[in-house]
Amino acid sequence: MSVAYGITTLLSLALAGGYCVLMKKKDPWLLFLHASVVVVNLGYFSLSISKTLGEALLANRIAYFGSVFLPLCMLMAIMDVCRVRRGKWLPVVLICASVAVFILAASPGYSDCYYKEVTLVFINGMAKLEKVYGPLHFIYAVYLLCYFSAMVAAVVYASAQHKLESVGQAVMLDIAVLVNIGVWFAEQLTNFDFEFLSISYIITELFLLGLHLMVAEQQRLKNLVTQKEQELTETAHALSRTEKALSEAVAEASASN
Repeated sequence: MSVAYGITTLLSLALAGGYCVLMKKKDPWLLFLHASVVVVNLGYFSLSISKTLGEALLANRIAYFGSVFLPLCMLMAIMDVCRVRRGKWLPVVLICASVAVFILAASPGYSDCYYKEVTLVFINGMAKLEKVYGPLHFIYAVYLLCYFSAMVAAVVYASAQHKLESVGQAVMLDIAVLVNIGVWFAEQLTNFDFEFLSISYIITELFLLGLHLMVAEQQRLKNLVTQKEQELTETAHALSRTEKALSEAVAEASASN
């Protein structure tokens, strides 16, 4: 399992590096999304190779640090693609909420409000935290559900308002959101030894990156068509002016004769 976490960490790091190197015009929220996925997977990997409870709790905090900011970046990226207008205050409010949720999720070891009890166990050589949830643990679930609902609402609104260029865009957005919802619910209902969200987050990256490339290409083609139309209009105007000038010249010549 530790090897699998190591692979997902390297893969997410490669995707983040590739995005930084290959994309000339970078979307800040997509960039933060890539960074968040790297942090999440690094936390999962560090937890899997932890030797003490202190190391495991620190690794768990690292994973949560990426996890609480990842849905924020994902929502902002989806809203940009869907061309949903938002106030400048919204990211500030959401960042503050993310910080508050992270402080709560990072409290184990200092407080029992998030985990009542936590112990370190080893399964096939991999470290894992066995947790007894505290009274405020439900806040993280509510936090994620609010974000997932907002993402779905943004896609539905954009589709209803015809803000998306094609059905393919709507399908890709739906898949990006539903994959994470499905994996998260499956992990809540079952007791997996592996965090499959580490893979679903990478899938989300790929879907959103592909979607942004699709939108950028469509915008490039639109700009090209607009430019050609402007050139044709200018050419038509120039021909009209030339024709008018020739007509005036012919009329003057006829009058002088």
